[in-house]
Amino acid sequence: MKPATDNATRWKLVLGSEADAQNQISFDADYKGMDDVLTALYDQQPERKAGLGGSAPRVSRWLGDIRTYFPSEVVAVMQRDAMDRLGLQQLLMEPEILRTVQADVHLVGTLLSLSRVMPQKVKHTAREVVGKVVKELEQKLSNPLRQAVQGALSRAVRNPRPRYREIDWAATIRVNLRHYQPEQRTIIPERLVGFGRRGQALKEIVLCVDQSGSMASSVVYAGVFGAVLASIKAVKTHMVVFDTSVVNLSEDLQDPVDLLFGVQLGGGTDINLALGYCQQLITRPTDTILVLISDLYEGGNEREMLRKAAALRAAGVTVVALLALADDGAPSFDRRVAEQFAALDIPSFACTPGQFPGLMAAAIQGQKLQV
Repeated sequence: MKPATDNATRWKLVLGSEADAQNQISFDADYKGMDDVLTALYDQQPERKAGLGGSAPRVSRWLGDIRTYFPSEVVAVMQRDAMDRLGLQQLLMEPEILRTVQADVHLVGTLLSLSRVMPQKVKHTAREVVGKVVKELEQKLSNPLRQAVQGALSRAVRNPRPRYREIDWAATIRVNLRHYQPEQRTIIPERLVGFGRRGQALKEIVLCVDQSGSMASSVVYAGVFGAVLASIKAVKTHMVVFDTSVVNLSEDLQDPVDLLFGVQLGGGTDINLALGYCQQLITRPTDTILVLISDLYEGGNEREMLRKAAALRAAGVTVVALLALADDGAPSFDRRVAEQFAALDIPSFACTPGQFPGLMAAAIQGQKLQV
């Protein structure tokens, strides 16, 4: 039998072998391998539903096979499906399995959710996996955030007697337009406008992060961004995580891996309690940016939560609610609470990691944040 066209072969991979009951479309060796790993995960026949079984060697081979046949982005999706459909979380408790898995933000979230029940023999391997992902994220995200924040700080605090390299030429031209000399076709600047010199703790940033299970990816990104912000001397950074209790992880910002393992994903949500705690941290309201990262499903006292949010805004704190800090698409969130926040001049929107530096720069400069 001759191999089928590429399109027909791919359709058989998509629909499964049952769609070709008479086996009219043959697979070459590579396509056969793809079909085997897809069947093990997605075949819904009752007798074959748990295609990976409970065997660690079999799972190790399967994880290796999917890395052979598919790109890393697809591998990550298939791993997540295996966790949802086949209970792969339990097998992540084996170090040899964990070393084989494609590491990404979602895997880190899964490991953090399992950290309380993780056997001691796995914890060292889990830290290595989390550390690898965190390092990759820092390399990708740290420079854009650092540059955006430092640039925004320089522009937010003006310098009336700038050195040459500190002159804000655009602002200087604007304030001296009335001194334009037609005969010389130039502006005589009577007043120089300079960017602000860097100082100590020009702004305070509070990251208030919901650690309920649905926020796992957001927690990982928030931990990485918090560590980067903490490395900027002109910013004082607080990292607060909450469920029905509140934990201040600011002291762990020097080591984001330690910080993430201090998170306990899961549990309820008490935003009111978290905002009350953050109020106690704030000493300079007009120089403070509070970023609430939560889907806004309040399990505590909603009325008191809104009262505290209003009090923060009235005191001059810049407050923004991020419904998600992740690339996961449109999040589920409490629209009614988001609307009430909007009435308090607190914007609520999802934010990708790539958008976060621009968001922080706009907040520092007092610009209106786009919803």
